[in-house]
Order: sequence, then structure tokens, then C-alpha cells
Amino acid sequence: MSELRSLLNKRILILDGAMGTMIQKHKLKEEDYRGERFKDWHKDVKGNNDLLSITRPEIICSIHKQYLEAGADIIETNTFNSTSISQADYDMQELAYELNVAAAKCAREAIDEYLTEHPSSDPNPKFVAGAIGPLNKTLSLSPDVNNPGYRAVTFDEVVDAYYEQISGLVDVGIDVLLIETIFDTLNAKAATFAVKKYFREHPENEKEIMVSGTITDASGRTLSGQTLEAFYISIAHANPLSVGVNCALVAKEMRAHVQELSQIANCYVSAYPNAGLPNAMGEYDEAPEMTAGFLGEWAQHGFVNIVGGCCGTTPDHIREVAKAVKGLKPREIFLEHKD
Repeated sequence: MSELRSLLNKRILILDGAMGTMIQKHKLKEEDYRGERFKDWHKDVKGNNDLLSITRPEIICSIHKQYLEAGADIIETNTFNSTSISQADYDMQELAYELNVAAAKCAREAIDEYLTEHPSSDPNPKFVAGAIGPLNKTLSLSPDVNNPGYRAVTFDEVVDAYYEQISGLVDVGIDVLLIETIFDTLNAKAATFAVKKYFREHPENEKEIMVSGTITDASGRTLSGQTLEAFYISIAHANPLSVGVNCALVAKEMRAHVQELSQIANCYVSAYPNAGLPNAMGEYDEAPEMTAGFLGEWAQHGFVNIVGGCCGTTPDHIREVAKAVKGLKPREIFLEHKD
């Protein structure tokens, strides 16, 4: 049994909060993203947050450390868009592998520095989750309203892109892979296929996977039309360490879906909502105490094993969430994992 799985049997673990929200606080300019290496790049790169793992690694490392100091047990790599498909927007698809390596190193260095600075005050182990985002292209939906059968990408292309990303993350030594913010289950199935393919070819590096989907409206469906139960059934074959929901809905509206998932999943359950909905300025106003109140209530009812934050959440949110669930029993899973 892995150390991560063993801890999940004992207590609720804390996932970190938003990376993009924290990067925005730095108010970086184009030249900050470019750095010296990409100062003459032929396209604008401002907004390519994943590039900062190469050009401004000290910022990414600092954000990771702030979440660790707030009580996070698991920090996510800055790799939400670190695939050749997503990086093509900046003509940086050739950097995909390097971006994942650089981001994983930032996360590892942050944990090493944190543990050195807090040798006795925090005895708990810390873990790195390799973040695998949903892509900016979908396998289930056509981008052309006049041609519903058209797809901008093929299944094999998506698998190849995810395989390259997984290679970079695992080569540095992450602890678990997190396929997150899934709005198209076919993309997620391509990601899990890439994971299984990679570990068949590299069994010595095998890691567990976490899966988290996004419910896009009050109907309780993903963007590609699946109910939460259908989504879970679609990915259960991958034998994930955990399955959960994140992003899109505010915590108040997410509760029913977290409860439903807790009743059907035979693995651990995760939940990390946004800090409310964005205001007219695109910022999130939900106070840390309010977000923590929702997650604490879910924990009290035995719905969750892993909690954290998505868009708009900060170390203050994660600190309050950690306080809210401290000492509460984790959700019990229905079936024991078979090693």
C-alpha cells in the first residue's frame, strides 16, 4: 500500500488552491513571461502561466510553498496546459516535455525547502500531483456549428500529447497523476489510456491516478452531456485512487454532486470548488471562511477524503479549509483496494 493511500485511510488530506489566481497577484508583464530565453519569441506569451516554470521558477516555487505553509498535503504542478496541443496556441508545442520537467522540479524543490524550514512543526509527508488539464480541444464536440461531425483533433493525437506530458512529470518523480477539470470524458479516457500505456512500458515508474470532473450547470452534467454517475462509470475502469469534482460550480451548488459521488464511488472522493463565481471584473469574492464552511460540512457528513480549492482560492482559503476538516473522519470507501 502506498504512503498516500495509507494516509487517506487515516484522515482527510488537503489539496492546494489555485495557481492562476496566485500568479495574477504578481501582475506580470509580457517581458516577465518571456525572460531572457524567449525575449525575441515571435508570438505574445503573456498568459502562458505554464511557461513561468521555465522563465520565473522562483514565483512558482514561492506559490507552492505558500500552499504548503497553509496546510496543503498535496501540491499540483504548474502544468494545466503543458501539452503540445495546448501550447500550440503560443507555437511552443516543442517545449511540452521541458515544461513538465521544469514544473515538477519546482514542486519538488518547494517541498524540500518547506521541510527543511519546518523540520519539526509539520511532521506530515507532502506529495506532488502531476496536473493534467482537459486540453483546449475536445474529442466529443465539434468546434464548427455547421459541421457537427468535425473534430479538431484525433484520439491518437490526444493520447500522444498526454503521453509526452506524463513522461516529463514522471521523469522528475511526482507522486500521483491528477487528471482534472474534465468536461469531456473522451479526453479523459485518452488521458487514462496514455497513463496506462506509459506504465505498461515503464512499470518501474508506475504511479496512481486521481480523476476530477467538472459539472457545468445545475442539471448535473458535464459539458459533453454526461451525468455524474455516467462520468464515474466511464472512468472507473482506470481504477483511480480518487474521483471527484472541481471548478465550474460554486461549493453551494456542488454539494449534491459530491454527496452523490460519495454514494457510488468505490474509491476515495475529492472535491475542490471555486471561491464562488467571478464578479464583473473576473475576480472571486467568496471569503475563505465561507468556502471552508461548505467543505467542512461535507466532511462532517462523510462525503470526502480529499478537499482543496480551484479558481479564485488562495492560501488563506486552504488554511481555513484545513482547519475546518481537521480531526474529522475521512469517508469510508465501499471496496478495499486490491494491490
